[in-house]
Amino acid sequence: MSSELAVPAPPTNARPREADLLATATRAFRERGFHATSMQDLGEALGMNRGSLYHYIAGKDDLLWLILGRAFDLLEARVVPILESDAPPLDRIRGAIHEHLRVAADHADELSLIQIELRSLPLERRAQMIDRRNGYEGLWRAAISEGMSDGSLRAFDVRLAGIGILSACNWFTQWFRPNGSLTVDEVAERFCDLFLTGLAAPDVGVQRREAPR
Repeated sequence: MSSELAVPAPPTNARPREADLLATATRAFRERGFHATSMQDLGEALGMNRGSLYHYIAGKDDLLWLILGRAFDLLEARVVPILESDAPPLDRIRGAIHEHLRVAADHADELSLIQIELRSLPLERRAQMIDRRNGYEGLWRAAISEGMSDGSLRAFDVRLAGIGILSACNWFTQWFRPNGSLTVDEVAERFCDLFLTGLAAPDVGVQRREAPR
């Protein structure tokens, strides 16, 4: 992966060395893969003895668990309130696309790991993360369904519409560059144009506008 991607900020309540470990593991798991990264690799990257890492973490599985949990914490803190608001469905979807991409731009490595390494968790923990993922995706489908119910969106397969929108938003982490030709919100607005115009009811115009910050 390109070194242009920023190392994610650690949890604010982590001790400095623990925070360094989480940031280093996040980057290594994305670049090399979870199974291809050893605790020895992490120790060497941090200039620490492998055994010293166990003062901060019980094992490699716990690192992945913490990283994925933090990624969902970010989405739930910043995107879920938009999806659960009382705003009209189209405004909620538009705002959620913008905010999901903002989170993805700021924490690309962590969100990428949801897509590529969730399967590497032990079975019980994987099931818990899948429940969180399903709950998040369900809120998107609910907003889409409400848009169809109120006539602002045409009748369509709600599940496929949700998959289409979130697939585009999640893949964003693989190609977006902060120094590219488009800003995060410019990409988000184009996604809104693509999906909301495509799903718009025949008699409903979808106006292009900036999502509220």
